[in-house]
Amino acid sequence: MHRPRSVREADVSGRRVLVRVDFNVPLEDGRVADDTRIRAALPTIRLLLEREAQELVLASHLGRPQGEDPAFSMEPVRRRLRELLDDGRLRLLENTRFHVGETKNDPEFARVLADDCDLFVNDAFGAAHRAHASTVGVVQLLPAYAGLLLERELEELGSLLEDPASPFVAVLGGAKVEDKIGVLESLSQRADSVLVGGKMAEQLRENEKHSHLQLELPQDVVAAAAFEPDAEAKVVPADDVPDGWLGLDIGPETRAAFAERIAEAGTVFWNGPMGVFEWPRFAGGTKAVAEAVASADAHTVVGGGDSVRAVEELGLADRIDWISTGGGAALELLEGKELPGVAAIPED
Repeated sequence: MHRPRSVREADVSGRRVLVRVDFNVPLEDGRVADDTRIRAALPTIRLLLEREAQELVLASHLGRPQGEDPAFSMEPVRRRLRELLDDGRLRLLENTRFHVGETKNDPEFARVLADDCDLFVNDAFGAAHRAHASTVGVVQLLPAYAGLLLERELEELGSLLEDPASPFVAVLGGAKVEDKIGVLESLSQRADSVLVGGKMAEQLRENEKHSHLQLELPQDVVAAAAFEPDAEAKVVPADDVPDGWLGLDIGPETRAAFAERIAEAGTVFWNGPMGVFEWPRFAGGTKAVAEAVASADAHTVVGGGDSVRAVEELGLADRIDWISTGGGAALELLEGKELPGVAAIPED
């Protein structure tokens, strides 16, 4: 795996540093609803300030705006950052995706970002799988280093690929198997057990082209007559869901089986909910997995927005060894893909 050089090696005293952070956070009523990603960047920011950088120019995207959409302005993020760390040397730029050149990795936009800066630090693991101007283009113009968060993400996720304590149990869920087939292929070869829940488990059961994968699918599901939070529901065998009904959560037998596998693990990686956990009636499977992961006598890594949200809402986050800030980036890394934002930074 590519090991980019560390920000710890950078001479930043008296210099202006462009820092790519991942402040792609949820907003509600003009405020930051979850500041996890902002707080995750603070160690790198503080390190640079302590080493007497003249100014830190912070760059991030927020959502997927079509042009300069005020709904995706960084102003709420700017306010929350100031509450967490008020230092006059911090300058947060406007949403990088307000510029069409960002996602096209346009050299001209990269030059705008790099203008008057002396070096570049990438601490945005959540955007490292994107070859954009703010993750790759600026590396062609400035000496580049990996931030502390990016380093830790590579260390934690890299350990799952290189030398996980056995048994290695991977738990994957979510709605679309197409989004995760690559990582399922990879983990089915590396992990001792791959437990699959959510709608993607149904898709895998119905699609014979994936039958070669060594996966453990649900034995029973909580099925509902309609895709509604209060729809009529019952527990049925996973291969005997009534016509027209939908499997919206793993059932109690599967919860117990998955929890047993997790309890026996030496390493656990979890990405994706076991059902429609936003609806209380169908949240039991995700809650059971979250509690099993938190209780496991194993090295535990949780990634992906919904899984992270589940452990946060259940008050279990402090019992997880590492909570990854990058869903898509984490999956691509575990699939064995090279992340452009990482590969662009020179090694030590």
